[in-house]
Amino acid sequence: MKSIWFEKLTKNGYRLTGPLKTVVEVISGTARALTPIEIFEIAKTKNNKIGLVSVYRSLEKLEETHLVQRVHQPSGCQSFVPSTDHHEHLLLCSTCGEVKVFEGDELGDLIRSISDQTGYVITDHWLQLFGKCEKCQK
Repeated sequence: MKSIWFEKLTKNGYRLTGPLKTVVEVISGTARALTPIEIFEIAKTKNNKIGLVSVYRSLEKLEETHLVQRVHQPSGCQSFVPSTDHHEHLLLCSTCGEVKVFEGDELGDLIRSISDQTGYVITDHWLQLFGKCEKCQK
């Protein structure tokens, strides 16, 4: 997976710096939504010279190339997860941060109702559901 990310980054004109490689290694290897601070803390164990600013810059590059997507947590803190190639919805554990991707678009009636109520022509949607994973329920 990392090599695909590196290839996409270089095709988009980004130089593969040490900090960028480290951030890719952290994010591409996790099943959790990670905040920039969490990414920094994990990255620091792999590259003790990495700075928080480098993490934020790397996240910007990864988001611009659609390799990661931003997750808006109920607490207001933003996290990041690897993107997929297709439309998906996210289940996020509010305790451990685990992310599960699920597909399904049985939202037609709701979208039509909202469109009728607001006058908006809805062209896309992004669904995030929060709860507790099976491990955290125990």
